[in-house]
Amino acid sequence: MRIGIIGAGNIGGALARRLTEVGHEVVVANSRGPDTLRELEAETGATAVTGREAARGRDVVVVTIPEKNVAQLPDDLFEDAGERVVAIDTGNYYPQQRDGRIDAIEDGMPESIWVAEQLGRPVVKAFNNIYAQHLRDSGRPAGSADRIALPVAGDDQAAKSIVMQLVEELGFDAVDAGGLEESWRQQPGTPVYTTDLDAEGVRRALAQASPERRPEFRATPRSPGNSREPA
Repeated sequence: MRIGIIGAGNIGGALARRLTEVGHEVVVANSRGPDTLRELEAETGATAVTGREAARGRDVVVVTIPEKNVAQLPDDLFEDAGERVVAIDTGNYYPQQRDGRIDAIEDGMPESIWVAEQLGRPVVKAFNNIYAQHLRDSGRPAGSADRIALPVAGDDQAAKSIVMQLVEELGFDAVDAGGLEESWRQQPGTPVYTTDLDAEGVRRALAQASPERRPEFRATPRSPGNSREPA
């Protein structure tokens, strides 16, 4: 497939490398321009492009940038993307460490529904609950005893199936986590977050999740701080 990745941080870099390795045509973009991505380009085999080029003519577009920056993406980012493009949201809301307060999320809106509203198109939530190094290095063949499972949430079953296929190709079991309204079950602080569970463990963790956001993942009057000194 033709895959565009918007964001070249830890998760974006891991996906660029692995999706290229399994045979997809991958382009990657960041906010600073292609010339700043030559090292990543050489390391991963993905092609560095502009943000608009990353979305144009792709089968899948992965948005993997800080939550606070989603609203700053161009309004016409997906204008030339086509109606059938699958948009993946890998993001998480870290108000104390990075993002500051986003009122809608603080009021209970699932993170990926907020992202979908900013993008103006449906998204599938995936790859948000695993460390980047594990995403890069921990894929295993189907049937392996130590194969990690990843939840995938979305409202469009066809789009979700495509994302679940990618998860499987990368060496992980894909677990259908329901619609986007249920995607809070895989947000930071939930039992499935960064716990590297197998498929049955993921299903159990999703069922055990509470909609109440844990205090460390809620904004404070001083937010944001940083990863060393959350505020």
